[in-house]
Amino acid sequence: MKKLSKLFFIACLFLIFGHLTIAQQPDNQSGVTELYDFSVNLRADYGSLSRFYSIENSPERRQRFESFFKDQLSKLEKFNFNKLSTGGQVDYLLQKRYIDENLFELSVEEKEVNQLKRWVSPAESLYELERKRRRGLHLDSEKVAADLNDIAKKLKVATTELKKENPTFSRELTRRAERTIRGQKRALNSVYDFYKGYDPQFTWWVTKPYEVLDKALDDYSKVLSAQVDKSTLPKDDGSGIIGNPIGREELIRQMKYEMIPYSPEQLVEIADKEFAWADAELLKASREMGFGDDWRAAQEKVKMSFVPEGHQPEAMLKLYNESVDFLKKNNLLTIPPIAEETWRMSMISPARQLISPFFLGGETLQISYPTDDMNHEDKLMSMRGNNPHFSRATVHHELIAGHHLQGFMNNRNKEYRSYGTPFWTEGWALYWELLLWDMDFPQSPEDRIGMLFWRMHRSARIIFSLNYHLGKWTPQQCIDFLVDRVGHERANAEGEVRRSFEGNYGPLYQLAYMTGGLQFYELKKELVDSGKMTIKEFHDAVLKENSMPVEMVRAILTNQRLKKDFESSWMFYNK
Repeated sequence: MKKLSKLFFIACLFLIFGHLTIAQQPDNQSGVTELYDFSVNLRADYGSLSRFYSIENSPERRQRFESFFKDQLSKLEKFNFNKLSTGGQVDYLLQKRYIDENLFELSVEEKEVNQLKRWVSPAESLYELERKRRRGLHLDSEKVAADLNDIAKKLKVATTELKKENPTFSRELTRRAERTIRGQKRALNSVYDFYKGYDPQFTWWVTKPYEVLDKALDDYSKVLSAQVDKSTLPKDDGSGIIGNPIGREELIRQMKYEMIPYSPEQLVEIADKEFAWADAELLKASREMGFGDDWRAAQEKVKMSFVPEGHQPEAMLKLYNESVDFLKKNNLLTIPPIAEETWRMSMISPARQLISPFFLGGETLQISYPTDDMNHEDKLMSMRGNNPHFSRATVHHELIAGHHLQGFMNNRNKEYRSYGTPFWTEGWALYWELLLWDMDFPQSPEDRIGMLFWRMHRSARIIFSLNYHLGKWTPQQCIDFLVDRVGHERANAEGEVRRSFEGNYGPLYQLAYMTGGLQFYELKKELVDSGKMTIKEFHDAVLKENSMPVEMVRAILTNQRLKKDFESSWMFYNK
């Protein structure tokens, strides 16, 4: 019995420590690469530091993160790049890209703050108070009150000097000044909220100087904002949409970051070619419906097929069921049962529909449709723009195999890869619109007109967003283009343009749909149409690699050996 007990104990130790050893090593089944630990620690350490050094634009935060990212770069460079697996090389390159981008942004911040040094320094001592507050040090309340009172006086002097000297700042410098003062105000609020009430002396001494300084910071921020060089501000062209065109140089820099080796002009040319294809297909569908070449009349009939008020959710459920049945029937990818089980619906508020006039997706399918308090014209435009034939093209985009399945798989596969990019997120979802068109998913010419509406819209997004950021088009011209060229309802077109330029989206977001979709489409031709993979293998493999630039997905799936000084060169459009 003693011998058996000893053997049992040894076996248990083997299972325990053997399991730990396996978990620490790269595993082919889970896809963990040699950079797993580095990547997990980088993300966790960044999160810890962000929560601790929370006052943006403060010297302390900037210096700490500059030190942090340089240290991470040093650790990264200790890996022998040439001996890494392909997945490890991809992780190396993408982590270096992330680090370099953060160091670049910190350098821009430092340069801009230094240019503003004279005007943002009066309240800098608030940073030190916040530093002491984080550790709960007891403060000399009388001295704090005097210091806050002194800062308010300095702000008054700075305001007088600003008005007297009347300097002008670029849009970028003005925004930096505003954010810096906002950070100083946040430091002040953090200190006051921590000690008030708990330290009677603090409350007695500091309350009034705090209130004066809190208002003084708000007033000073407004004075700084007024110093913007108005010639650098975008003008309201009558649309009421005021965005921030970034210019050609910054467009190219950001596209290089996203591994898109095309110029803005080349992408517009690609979009024009895709538009021409859609135009020809639209005329075919219009003729089948009996409208000849009057595609607007055919599209008008399709728009009028909207479902009655109150019935949009069940109409979307019907489209979803048809979409998923099609995916299963053609064995296009693996659909985990829980992913299919747990998606749900919500309705988008009227206010939010001003920015999001169509579907939004993910685990929750968010539906745009009129409510009783919307005016008559807006109700009709929303119903017409969300008719079932138009929506047929987007249900799979938002749910399965698009955004919902993407999120589901990202949470379960290589979740340490935090390389989020719209060219993967929106590109993958758009790719399914291209693929299902090829597979005759639309059942009628009306369905084809609905799918073509969205395909034209994706091309239009490239054209209008790039022309806007290049300074060639105004927001109103973008709206008119969507109405005249795609067939948008005007209110919906306004919502799309407002979403593009005033929503929380990066300058490349709108062009990422079609561009990323074309990347996946070309990769499918390279791997599936050539017979190297089945279509199900291809789709499952993409979803198991998590989000990253599509060229890096290609590198992994083709087992491409990469160079340490890699630069994007994949010309994925060959029409």
